[in-house]
Amino acid sequence: MRNKKSILLAVVAVALVMGALWFTNRAVTPKAATWEDVLQEAKLGGYRIIKTEEIWERVQKNPQDLMLVDTRQEWEFRTGHLQGAVNFSMEPTAWSRWRKQQEMETFLGPDKNRSIVFY
Repeated sequence: MRNKKSILLAVVAVALVMGALWFTNRAVTPKAATWEDVLQEAKLGGYRIIKTEEIWERVQKNPQDLMLVDTRQEWEFRTGHLQGAVNFSMEPTAWSRWRKQQEMETFLGPDKNRSIVFY
C-alpha cells in the first residue's frame, strides 16, 4: 500500500513538473503593436512622441544635446544605426521595459536637460 502511494505521488509530481515546463516554454505569438499601443505606452512612460522631421531639425541644430538610443538587439544595431546612436537593447515588451527601468535610468545618467529619442 505504501509503495502504491509513493508511485502515485511520483507520477503526480512528474505530471505537475511537465505541465509547468510546457506552460512556461510554449511559444506565444505577440500581438502586433498598433499606433494606439505606442501612444498609450508613451503616455504611461511620460514620453512625448515627436516626428522624424523634428528629430532631423534637432540633429541639424544641436546634435550634442540629442541622445539617440537604439533599443534593438545588439546584432541589429551592428547591422546599421544612425550616426551617434548608442545601443541599449531590450525586448519590445512592457515586461522587458519594466525589468530594465532601473538599468536604463543608470544608463541615461542624471542629465535631465538632454533630449532623448528612442527608436
